[in-house]
Formats: sequence, structure tokens, C-alpha cells
Amino acid sequence: MEQQATDVIVATRTALSQASALAVQYSFSILGALILLVLGWLMASFVSRWAFEGISRVRGIDETLARFFTNVLHYALLILVFITVLGQFGVQTASIIAALGAAGLAIGLALQGTLQNIAAGIMLLILRPFRVGEYIATGSVAGTVREIGLFATEFRTADGLYLLAPNSTLWNTPITNYSREKTRKNDLTINVRAGDDVDLAMKTLTDIAEADSRVEKSPQPKTYIDAMTSDKITLTLRYWAKTGEWDDARREILGRVKASFDEKGLPIL
Repeated sequence: MEQQATDVIVATRTALSQASALAVQYSFSILGALILLVLGWLMASFVSRWAFEGISRVRGIDETLARFFTNVLHYALLILVFITVLGQFGVQTASIIAALGAAGLAIGLALQGTLQNIAAGIMLLILRPFRVGEYIATGSVAGTVREIGLFATEFRTADGLYLLAPNSTLWNTPITNYSREKTRKNDLTINVRAGDDVDLAMKTLTDIAEADSRVEKSPQPKTYIDAMTSDKITLTLRYWAKTGEWDDARREILGRVKASFDEKGLPIL
């Protein structure tokens, strides 16, 4: 019994001695790891803020794009710090990097469509074929741009509906931007009888366009004969108007043409 008690005491002392040695050995590693984590976190935050300020100063870089790049940099630095901390405990970081690469490849293949939208969103934000507030149209999308995101773009349609379009859809099709240019041309076509006073009709159309303040003076509005048959003549009034007022000008000019032609006895066919 005495020998068994002695063996237990010796074993306990040995275990405590080994535990103390391990605690001393790993306490420095744990302390160093904590210091690395804190310093790495602070460094990642500082570098991210510095990068955001630098990228934001670049002309043509959207704020959304700047934040995306800085977030990628921030998390990449945090991953690097985490791998460095694991190395403090003797973990083979090469195998971790290889595993992260394989996981990244698998995630990339699984999210191929999503990554395609991100790539398209980056190109849209860099090249800026449209901006917030502009009216655009593609093969399947038309509306006023409300927000350009990395995955999709939000629109408000002409009839007041909410529309969300994936960026890859916008990037892979031709885009018509109705708001980008300052002025926009309009061709107003009407038909009059061949026997009516064509010169008076042409002058009336030109005078109406010239009297509208939204119509550009250069190039000047002009009216010409566009087509002719035995019983009717097609007249076209061509003018340029400010893009933001183009639609209002078109509607009001149409109304004035109708009223003026009725007043002068020139029927419109």
C-alpha cells in the first residue's frame, strides 16, 4: 500500500511538472499570438483606410468600387495574420495555404455566375456607361438608374416599377444611354395634301420650333420634304433640344403644330 501511494505521488508530481513546463512553453506562444492578432488587426484596418483614401482620389473610381477593393485587401491581410499566428504553434502553414487555394477554387466554380456579376459590376463602375439618375435601355432592360451595385443594378421603370437587373445582363448587351448627351435630335413627320400650300406648312413647322426656348439654335431647326406621292406630301421637321426637356418639348410642339395647322386651314393626313 505504501509503495502504491508513493507511486501515485511521484506520478502526480511528474504530471504537474510537465504541465508547468508546457504552460511556460506555450504561454509565450499564446502571448505572442495575441500580440500578433492585435497588431495585425490594427495594421489591416490602417492599411485599408489608407488604401480607401488613395483609391478614392483616383478620378473615375466609384465609391462602391473603392470600398470593394479595400474590403478585399482588409480580409486578405487578416487571413495572412491568421496564418502567421498558426505558425507560432508549429502548424504547417503550407498545407493551410494549399487548402485555402483548393477551397477558393471550389467556391469560384460553385459561384461562377455570381463572380461573373461581380466582374461585370467592376467593369460598369470603371467604364461608367451609365450613372445614377440616367435613363438607359438594353435588349431587355429600360429605366432610370437608381443604384449600381457589385452584383446587380436597380432601376425605376417609366411606369414606376422597381427593376433589379444582374450586372452580367447589362455588360453583355449594347446599352443606349438617353441621358448622357446634352442635346438630342427629334424628327417630327407629318403628311399634308399634295394640293395644299406646302411652303406655308414648312414655314409654320420651322417657326414653331424656333419659337420654343428648349430647341437649340445651332444647328437651326429645318423642315424638308421627306417623301411625295400623287395625293400627299410628307414633311419632316428636324430640331435638337436639351436632353432633359426633350420629351416635354416634343409633346408641346406636336400640340402647337396641330393648333396652328387647324388655324391656317392646313389639314394633317
